[in-house]
Amino acid sequence: MSSRQIQLPEDLCVAAEKKFAARFHSVEELLEFVLRDLVQDCAVASDENEQRIVEERLRELGYI
Repeated sequence: MSSRQIQLPEDLCVAAEKKFAARFHSVEELLEFVLRDLVQDCAVASDENEQRIVEERLRELGYI
């Protein structure tokens, strides 16, 4: 798996490390978790919107 480097403020990284040390071993691990969760939530919301549109169209056509 390839990776990218990002730059974040040092004070933010230190605060995150202190706050989430019990659950995540590093800021990178925390960020990966958060980003994966955000991406998944966006995909679910998109799927729900698409489903609503399809149902609406089917209703307009008299299938539902």
